[in-house]
Amino acid sequence: MSNPVFFTTPGSLDGTAPGGVFVLEGPEARHAVSVKRLSPGEAVDIVDGAGTRMTGKVVSAAPLALEVECGTVAVEQRPRTRLVLVQALAKGDRDELAIETATELGIDAVIPWQSERSIVRWKGDRAARAHAKWESSVAAAAKQARRAWIPEVRAAVETGGLCKAVETADLAVILHEDAVRPLRSVLEAWQGIGNEGPREILLIVGPEGGISPREVTKLCSAGAVTALLGHHVLRSSTAGPAAVVLASDVLGRWAASEP
Repeated sequence: MSNPVFFTTPGSLDGTAPGGVFVLEGPEARHAVSVKRLSPGEAVDIVDGAGTRMTGKVVSAAPLALEVECGTVAVEQRPRTRLVLVQALAKGDRDELAIETATELGIDAVIPWQSERSIVRWKGDRAARAHAKWESSVAAAAKQARRAWIPEVRAAVETGGLCKAVETADLAVILHEDAVRPLRSVLEAWQGIGNEGPREILLIVGPEGGISPREVTKLCSAGAVTALLGHHVLRSSTAGPAAVVLASDVLGRWAASEP
């Protein structure tokens, strides 16, 4: 069974070496001591959300400080091909459910999309609160999945901004029920091109009412392609995670080493 994971701030594990003692403080320490009730001798992982993972054993557990003796420190590299979920804002917290599940499945970043048919609107103070809530959601999901990386929640975009993101992406795929080519075929054909270096794929999911024809035209003009995820119409909360699973399999992200 894997060790429980607790987050610290990026860079705070720099300089930590086997045999040294790292002190975890703040809300995470309180959770470890008061909720998880960790005691000396138990194994834990401390991660900084930016790829560094320290594995060690608890030395002492005070109410606001958890002392952990470092056993190993490792930096987990990001996948060469990174997946970004562009999630249209949806009612009933379905958008949050989508990004939480996608985080557990390994998404690298998410982009909130204010599409034409999105019922939920991010405006003014609500936009800042909603963005912070998404950040909290992906952090909690990353902790649940015991990930060393917390996915980035990028700035919310409207369709014009999304078109600019499509132009700079290596591949942008609109998941659309009227598409002809299956997502697997699109990914396999793109993978065969043999691109070198880090690559980024946008997986674009529309709201409950679907992506408007005008938006599809704009996004495709910017370089996106449409792809069929399956024979059934999925909810906005389901399509993204399903695409992450398929893409991770096709791209070898879940293999021992990515091709």
